[in-house]
Amino acid sequence: MKFVDEAVITIQSGNGGNGCASFRREKYVPKGGPDGGDGGRGGDVIFETTSRINTLYRFNLKKHFKAPRGAHGRGKNQSGKNGKDLVIEVPPGTVIRNVESGRIIKDFVHSGESFVAAQGGRGGSGNQHFASSRSRTPRHAQKGELGQTMALRLELKLLADVGIIGLPNAGKSTLVSRLSSAQPKIADYPFTTLTPSLGVVETEKTDPFVIADIPGLIEGAHCGVGLGIKFLKHVERTRFLVHLIDVAVLPPEDPLRPYRVINRELQLFSPTLARERQVVVLNKIDKPGARTQAGKARESLKELNPDVWVISALTGKGLEPLKGRLAALMEDIRQAAA
Repeated sequence: MKFVDEAVITIQSGNGGNGCASFRREKYVPKGGPDGGDGGRGGDVIFETTSRINTLYRFNLKKHFKAPRGAHGRGKNQSGKNGKDLVIEVPPGTVIRNVESGRIIKDFVHSGESFVAAQGGRGGSGNQHFASSRSRTPRHAQKGELGQTMALRLELKLLADVGIIGLPNAGKSTLVSRLSSAQPKIADYPFTTLTPSLGVVETEKTDPFVIADIPGLIEGAHCGVGLGIKFLKHVERTRFLVHLIDVAVLPPEDPLRPYRVINRELQLFSPTLARERQVVVLNKIDKPGARTQAGKARESLKELNPDVWVISALTGKGLEPLKGRLAALMEDIRQAAA
């Protein structure tokens, strides 16, 4: 199924049923009192998260959702049946915004959450409610309330513990495939990854954790250049970041440039995200001359970020120590949160 992380839809809750204007008509009661029943309540529109789905793809196929209306009231004090609530399932990590105001009305994080986005209209009262000492035979009943209609923007932010960031072709997909059972598309050219992919990393001593391969960022990503902010949002929920750098193509005169480019984009997109902890990984030491470049980059990074690891995701060199470091850091973060 195609990965879709944004959609605009329209929802409408059900109208309330009309109240009934009716009078008792029995054999020996020719002029009985009012007995009009109430209209039923319209159905609500409810969003509910489920782990069975992980994309907003279905909302590209269907964009209008309407809950059933309430039934009208009838004579003999019979109230109309309430409209059935409409439940719309979305994946955990979905953010719902009001299109008109841009305001976030719900941010789903966990599976099993639910939220009433639009309440159904109330049913109208039957004429029996309008009888009084002055008006014993009211001939009017109340109409049901209209349901709510609104346009909503759905945005999906992946729920991953660790996000892998870096320039295009740094080896992010290869790293995810080696650390987990995920099988993202891998090729030796920029922007191979056009959609984020998740993998579960399992270790013997700690609980599993989820790692996300985020499509390559480039300079200007915060304002939409390249794949831009389309994927930057997916790292906002992560516990920490793995900053992957291809040491085989580092500029000799400025080996820290790729590191600074990515961090500048994070800062411009979200200062909070820029402060998130990073583990820097120097990749592709299997390439000619890359080990020397890695040594220089590691020395230069000491003052900025001492948590630096040197690997070859392709050959597996250095992967086990890195995996152990990520698992230990993840465990520390979990214990601190607990």
